[in-house]
Amino acid sequence: MGRIGLRDCRLTRRDLLWLSASLTAGTALSACGGDGGGGGTSSTELQYMYWGSAFEKRGIESMLTKFSQSHKGIGVNPIHVPGDYETKVNTLVASNDLPDVAYMGAATAYRLAEQGKLLNLHDHINKYPLLKERSPGSYFYWGKDKNLGTHASNQIILLWYNKAILAEAGIEKPPAEAAKAWSLEQLVDIADQLTLDDEGRHPSESGFRRERVRQFGLSVPITHWYPLVLSNGGDIVDKTGMKYTLNSPEAVKVLQDIQDLIYKHRVAPSPAQLGGGDTGSNAPTTTVQLQTKRVAMAVDGHWTLLDMAQSDVDYGIGVLPSYQEPITQQNRTPRVIAANTENLDEAFELYVFAMNPEYVDLYSKGLWMPVDEKYFTDPASIAKWVNDDVHPPEFKTAAIDYLRNNSVPGFAERLKNVTAINEVLVPALQEIETGKRPAKVILDELEGKMQPRLQGWYPTTES
Repeated sequence: MGRIGLRDCRLTRRDLLWLSASLTAGTALSACGGDGGGGGTSSTELQYMYWGSAFEKRGIESMLTKFSQSHKGIGVNPIHVPGDYETKVNTLVASNDLPDVAYMGAATAYRLAEQGKLLNLHDHINKYPLLKERSPGSYFYWGKDKNLGTHASNQIILLWYNKAILAEAGIEKPPAEAAKAWSLEQLVDIADQLTLDDEGRHPSESGFRRERVRQFGLSVPITHWYPLVLSNGGDIVDKTGMKYTLNSPEAVKVLQDIQDLIYKHRVAPSPAQLGGGDTGSNAPTTTVQLQTKRVAMAVDGHWTLLDMAQSDVDYGIGVLPSYQEPITQQNRTPRVIAANTENLDEAFELYVFAMNPEYVDLYSKGLWMPVDEKYFTDPASIAKWVNDDVHPPEFKTAAIDYLRNNSVPGFAERLKNVTAINEVLVPALQEIETGKRPAKVILDELEGKMQPRLQGWYPTTES
């Protein structure tokens, strides 16, 4: 995570693009502040390391307080890392001092697991029901019977919108069911009606001034390209993980469509129009964009709900536009235990406690969705985390059903050598977003850089 930068407690769009590939968008809240309080006097002291916004920090500290109160004799020292998380991890690895339990980006976790720095959870899962009962896709395997951890939450990519803007324009709300997802053509038409220059003209009207747009109909950052490519039958590599396929007709069409939303249809802002030059490095958050009516709709992650619920925006969510089939990306970040922990039983107690929606309010406040199946199917369990003051009325179909029936994990959670891959992938995607050259030209050139870096997929639980 060496590219993480600290700016107003948030990652830049450039950092988010890197993270959307190399970690998950669930990590897309950069850390603020320093370490939390200690665990107090106790017979056993654990360390728990994590990143996150100020809101997430409060949630984690509250959870750790509950843990210490319910586990007498076990204290926890929270390590809240501001900024460059991977540098902190590498420093601790060098000193053989990894914390007992920690957040970890997928690429870093695989590397450390292969080096023997992380505990193999495979032989311990049956002892803890919260781990044993998880869905098969919840685990991160780096080899047969080699499990480095499970993720603590689910997050997916959604279409957000400002209800007031759509109502004023007489526009129907985006579909909240996967089966009713808009096509790209429908999305462009709606976005055109919601895009206005300083004299109230739409992009499809004569005299529209692109340099003076006061409201864009849509924001689709290049960071969220992957589920749209999957929706059209494309992917970054083939099923073996050894052949580059991002220049296939299916993938090229989607990435060209994203570019065309900005420069051909003129319904979406360029990075420069959002602020901060060609990369939009100082772009405001989705919440701010919707709140100020800079955009009417925006593609962004489920984690946006944490901030959105504390704003005065009358927001709603819908499913992403669909090509051949409706698909969204499932973002997951593993939680790990250090291989050399001196308090294995206590570390496992903390590990499972920290992923339980009954103890962690970050689920009910909108940052995360749970992992265990019961929290999506059992009404009593659903009520423990779905909050009517936070989760909009359409959340059941637009998020829960969408996650369960139409989501696919991000490639960086499964593809080997992804850090090296991102060194060439990220700049290529950023160039597409500038509109300076067609997507196909850039993606064809990328093949020669990507192909030598491909090493295959990590195994799934089933394999």
